[in-house]
Amino acid sequence: MTSGHRITVEQGAEHVRAVHQGQVVAESRRPLVLRETGCPPRYYLPPEDVRTELLTPSDTHTHCPFKGDASYWSLPGATDTVWAYPDPKPEVADIKDHLCFYETEVVR
Repeated sequence: MTSGHRITVEQGAEHVRAVHQGQVVAESRRPLVLRETGCPPRYYLPPEDVRTELLTPSDTHTHCPFKGDASYWSLPGATDTVWAYPDPKPEVADIKDHLCFYETEVVR
């Protein structure tokens, strides 16, 4: 880790969902919460809680020096809005294959 940069992953208790064009595409009561210096908290959802049939694999891949290489998926009309780390760095191994959405809401 770079000095001053921190990442934590913990089991969340929140009820979260992702909605796209009025349709619930993911809903989970067991998200992983990733907190990273300089970034908003991100919810990583188990694939069983995501309507993966609505996702189309993208050719986009990015590299994070702290998390590893990410793969992306698109929703209809929304390119690269979902990502996952199929082989994350050991420090964040818990997020392996969990899906993260740019737009996730906490259900109250």
